[in-house]
Amino acid sequence: MSPRPSGFPASASGQQGLSRALIGFCGVWMVGLGAYFILVRPALLPEDVRYIGFNPDDIERQLPGLKAWLGHVFTVMGGFMAGAGVLVLQLVRRGVWDGPGMTWTLATAGALTIVLMSAINFSIHSDFRWLLLVPAILWALALALTLTGDGRDRT
Repeated sequence: MSPRPSGFPASASGQQGLSRALIGFCGVWMVGLGAYFILVRPALLPEDVRYIGFNPDDIERQLPGLKAWLGHVFTVMGGFMAGAGVLVLQLVRRGVWDGPGMTWTLATAGALTIVLMSAINFSIHSDFRWLLLVPAILWALALALTLTGDGRDRT
């Protein structure tokens, strides 16, 4: 039998396949969330107004450019979300889990993107906090599966 090629084979199975599928799902979710922020998300959600503590008319009167400014901010933020998701999907597609430091890379990327977003949404009591916890749990599960996999990179 020839040695196994570097990276996940196209037909990865077991823990590797599940880890890859979970990370892939999170990548698709990131692209979709980015598209939502670019194309659909209003400048101020009802939870934003509650957090700020002003009624929408007062916000508009006191900060007339805020909605336009936030539109730009969310477009940039959505672009970064979608871009990160595209990179995650390429990692999954190419199956480069077994390279040096990949476990650390996956842990750091997940912490700085999905987990941080979920944590902040809990801290502000977002209406979406429980929904945003799902991808964080899936990423953590995928990372755990990677760490307990077949002895590949665990750094």
